[in-house]
Amino acid sequence: MRTYLVTGGAGFIGSNFVYYMFRKYGDDIRIINVDALTYAGNLGNLSGVEDRKNYSFIKADIRDKEAIEKIFAENDIDVVVHFAAESHVDRSIVNPEVFVETNVLGTAVMLNAAKAAWENKDGSFKEGKKFLHVSTDEVYGSLSDPADYFYETTPYDPHSPYSASKASADLLVKAYVDTYHFPANITNCSNNYGPYQFPEKLIPLIINNALSGKKLPVYGDGKNVRDWLYVDDHCKGIDMVIEKGKPGEKYNIGGHNERENIQIVKTIIKTLQEILPDDDPRKANVSEDLITFVEDRKGHDRRYAIAPDKISKELGWLPDTKFEDGIRLTVKWYLEHSDWMENVTSGSYQDYYKRMYKV
Repeated sequence: MRTYLVTGGAGFIGSNFVYYMFRKYGDDIRIINVDALTYAGNLGNLSGVEDRKNYSFIKADIRDKEAIEKIFAENDIDVVVHFAAESHVDRSIVNPEVFVETNVLGTAVMLNAAKAAWENKDGSFKEGKKFLHVSTDEVYGSLSDPADYFYETTPYDPHSPYSASKASADLLVKAYVDTYHFPANITNCSNNYGPYQFPEKLIPLIINNALSGKKLPVYGDGKNVRDWLYVDDHCKGIDMVIEKGKPGEKYNIGGHNERENIQIVKTIIKTLQEILPDDDPRKANVSEDLITFVEDRKGHDRRYAIAPDKISKELGWLPDTKFEDGIRLTVKWYLEHSDWMENVTSGSYQDYYKRMYKV
């Protein structure tokens, strides 16, 4: 039975990945989920798998060298899927040090623990081991030409503390591949959306605010462009890289769903108006009148767009979910899980929200 160590598995993409893997492989795999349970980590995300005999959770911080080494010592880990990271640009602008500590130093701890556990005496590595580092398209910077796309060969040009910390982690993984022939891959994905996403991110934030009749904050002129990828499609891509990716290679995973932020906001409003029944009192709250343009984010990249040509050609991956279908599935999920949203938006999140958006 192959054993996967998933870091950050209680977060948005991590929890979706755990569900995806169990749907695909069932009892043929074992998953160990390691998460520090910071504000974005929520064990409630994984209530559907917590009773499985081939699933276990360990509360640990990836910066904790002793804790991570203990996990490797007590378990024969075959694959590390490294999601754990501080991931929100706004928070990185306010407190960049935390992003360096978690995203760079934490990745170094994970690499060193895996290397020590997997390395043979002659410097080679045990058969079948792999370290999959999950990164972002933000490491590439911003695209100015509408005809341009991010490729695996695009030079790194990060503009925020968040993207700089992820770029640093990517290069650290690459260095281990180049120096030690460490069995690793890097994936760089576009903006994910779907169930369990913490509402500091655009799509769940707009859904939650619209239902409550609150202002819908949009940075700058709202014309910043992002490429959107339904989270299940991303999970499928990660699994394919684990199974078929060439050691040492990196793969871009993008959705070919470019949208301006203001388009996203208006699409959510329209979708909510269509889905909500007429007798739902929240429907009266949902209106484009709630859209409020706020001061632009510092260093706000204008456009991201990933070309997933390499992963499509070499591994056969293509996104299955059109944005129009994915956004409808996402809105329906949040409508059906209002208790989840209420739980994660209580307390300290409200203070953060007011500080960031000043609305």
